[in-house]
Amino acid sequence: MDTPDNKPKKKKSVAFSIYWMYALIIVFLLGMLYIDDNSLTKDVSYSKFEQYVASGGVEKITVFTNTSKAEAVVSDSLARTIFHESQYKPGEGTIARIVTDVPSADKMKDQIDEWKAAGKFHGEVNYEKSSDYTSILWTFGPIILLVAFWFFMMRRMSGGASGGGPGGVFNVGKSKAKVFEKGEATNVTFKDVAGLTEPKTEIREIVEFLRNPQRYTDLGGKIPKGALLVGPPGTGKTLLAKAVAGEANVPFFSMSGSDFVEMFVGVGASRVRDLFRQAKEKAPCIVFIDEIDAVGRARGKNPNMGANDERENTLNQLLTEMDGFGTNSGVIILAATNRADILDKALLRAGRFDRQITVDLPELKDRVEIFNVHLRNIKKDDTVDVEVMARQTAGFSGADIANVCNEAALIAARNNKKTVDRDSFMAAIDRIICGLEHSSKIISPEEKKAIAIHEAGHATVSWFLEYSNEMVKVSIVPRGMALGAAWYMPEERQITPLQALLDQMCMTLGGRAAEEITFGQVSTGALNDLEKVTKMAYAIVVYYGMSEKLPNVCYYDSTGQAYGFSKPYGGERAKQIDDEVSRIINEQYERAKQIILEHKEGHGKLAETLLTKEVMYAEDLKEIFGPRKWRSRTEEIMRLQAERDAAREAEEAKRREQGDASADADGPEDVEAVEVVAETAAPEQDKTPEGDTASDGKDAATEGKPSDDGKGGSTPPPFKGV
Repeated sequence: MDTPDNKPKKKKSVAFSIYWMYALIIVFLLGMLYIDDNSLTKDVSYSKFEQYVASGGVEKITVFTNTSKAEAVVSDSLARTIFHESQYKPGEGTIARIVTDVPSADKMKDQIDEWKAAGKFHGEVNYEKSSDYTSILWTFGPIILLVAFWFFMMRRMSGGASGGGPGGVFNVGKSKAKVFEKGEATNVTFKDVAGLTEPKTEIREIVEFLRNPQRYTDLGGKIPKGALLVGPPGTGKTLLAKAVAGEANVPFFSMSGSDFVEMFVGVGASRVRDLFRQAKEKAPCIVFIDEIDAVGRARGKNPNMGANDERENTLNQLLTEMDGFGTNSGVIILAATNRADILDKALLRAGRFDRQITVDLPELKDRVEIFNVHLRNIKKDDTVDVEVMARQTAGFSGADIANVCNEAALIAARNNKKTVDRDSFMAAIDRIICGLEHSSKIISPEEKKAIAIHEAGHATVSWFLEYSNEMVKVSIVPRGMALGAAWYMPEERQITPLQALLDQMCMTLGGRAAEEITFGQVSTGALNDLEKVTKMAYAIVVYYGMSEKLPNVCYYDSTGQAYGFSKPYGGERAKQIDDEVSRIINEQYERAKQIILEHKEGHGKLAETLLTKEVMYAEDLKEIFGPRKWRSRTEEIMRLQAERDAAREAEEAKRREQGDASADADGPEDVEAVEVVAETAAPEQDKTPEGDTASDGKDAATEGKPSDDGKGGSTPPPFKGV
């Protein structure tokens, strides 16, 4: 019996390559060229052979004892008489030979001795055994080689002897889906998917339906035909599908939307048919199509001289297979995309994708769980605070958090640390948000002072604004494209009031305002600040309907279909929009200047300290300006979360004591109502919107990962121009 240590080793087989066949053919042809072309042979009768020897033109004789043949090499003068002028040309190195049949080797030996005694032959004599296979090889070898090559290519095109194999030309229409058979699981389960509570609940229900369908069919329920996972990149859509493959006790087909695309006409539709044919044979089963937007794009958009016909044919076949005249009982389609807005409406309707599951960016509690998952295999010390890191990574996706953990481990290893400490994680977050630190960049004292004034302006203004984000640190060390940056603790907010947007704009303009007050002139360092402020002011007027002169007007297209070259308003309205945008920006700029003038002494002290230390933290700002007046939005959210969890635990304990397992959880609902009242009645506690996590002194304010879905977050939809 083999143990894990003495398992028999598999013999390594040498993989055959088609290039070997090419090399063999080339060598064979070269051999024929260089071996066969430099000799010229002619069969003659024995009497003619005697005449040629008697003429003295034979230089060498070879007698083959086993075939009773003799071969003679003739001189140039004799070769001219034997061969035609077109065959033999003297001076080109061609060897002329004549071959004849002899009575026997012994008699031939006697005859050669007579020729030598008579002085007719003075050359070399050899006695050899000839092989019949050489002539056969040179005669039939090329034909055999070509036939073998033809058979080999046919087998390659047909995908091998078994007729399978997705790479064959004749199997180009076969599905390329990877199949996980029943009982064959991946290494990912739902335990590895942190956060995503609601998406996991719906996905688990689909898996449970396949495992125990009677539980639902007894009540008249039908199995969902499809579920579409929609969300930003890196939020865990494919990971959820892997977890389904790992836990579903049914066959699982996995493929990408681009696997349907091929250069041959009709291949995509053929692969769709083959995929569903295999799925029906193994039903009940799950089919997962990743990045379905590659094949599911809406038909009829941006036609390019018929270039999209093949993709549309593939989509039509997919629509027919998902919900056509045929039945797909027991086949559930899972698909993932981050561009649901461009998918065809027929693909999204009920009956094909019955459910659209939104996989959004993780919130604070989810990020804590995601950090804990990725920190399992990382050797960290006691200085690592997961909640602080989760607060500082607002807007990060699950993939971003995994990257943070990996970068922290690499940084700790680079610094020869035994464990990954808090500083390594903070450096990793800074690295991902702002870029690599450029300590070697040479900056003049004047530029360094301007950067310090600029960053101190951001910090000063944000410290005295109710809705600004909580500052973590400010630095004038160049990172990435920025010459300086300020890090903030982003606050997660579901609904953003107008004042929060205005405070964010005022804080962003604090750098330029500080430059104008201190130096009497401005620089190009606020390029990115001005870009963000302009977009935000434009969103206030055009998207959110918060303008005084243009209230309750929204020109934002949530369907993702841009207006193109035309705008939904005329020239007069465009001028009003420009005027309102300019007014809002100017008001916040003057407001930022006023704050800096009121705290000019503290701003100057902060700038001088930055020039000396290069990096300052929130504790340093407290020493200069004193504590802030407003509570952190995140602290309020965590307090409400703790109260709700405590109420739920108390209710569960009470129900266990009473033995009433069917009692309704009224306590948590009351607590949720209290939360809404608390958030509505105490706006002074909400001080910081979701948005920037850093602002720089050159041309880039370092941001977190804001959402651009236009659902009330502080970051407006993309600026589309007026």
